[in-house]
Amino acid sequence: MRKLQILGVVLVIYTYVNSRLFTLLEVDYFSRMKYENSIVIQLPVARVIELFDNPDNMKYWQKGLQSFEHVSGTPGQPGAVSKLIYKMGNRMVEMKETITERDLPKTFAGIYEAKNVWNYVNNSFIDNGDNTTTYISATEFKFSGLMMKTIALLMPGAFKKQSQKYLEDFKAFAESQPSV
Repeated sequence: MRKLQILGVVLVIYTYVNSRLFTLLEVDYFSRMKYENSIVIQLPVARVIELFDNPDNMKYWQKGLQSFEHVSGTPGQPGAVSKLIYKMGNRMVEMKETITERDLPKTFAGIYEAKNVWNYVNNSFIDNGDNTTTYISATEFKFSGLMMKTIALLMPGAFKKQSQKYLEDFKAFAESQPSV
């Protein structure tokens, strides 16, 4: 009788989880996510690109960035590899950046790899014609490892929220810089 009750509880939980488009057995189902963020910056596109394209500025708008080190290739160009170290809470996270595409302002794309996380980001900048720029960031994550897949399942909005925060911080940084 006790085994039947446990089986009933497991079936109810499985049905609930499955009804939310996830199954406990199909871990790959929630190992990916894609989303897009955007923000309007009150600067002409040429100035936005100038500020965005300088890796020395990253520390001003990417909270937690401890270091950015060029490893190989021509800096900022497709094929270039860099090492980024972020402080996230009480831990340090090392990330490898590989630039995959560069045709600014149309696109600047790269792959960011850390333990159990693969992240593709395509940044584009649109000249709105009124001395403002729309900054669009299209993001894709792939997760491996039980912990990262669980975080993706339980807190998918946290990733999009963090990406939006980077855009907001870049906007604040860019708009606070003196005109040249």
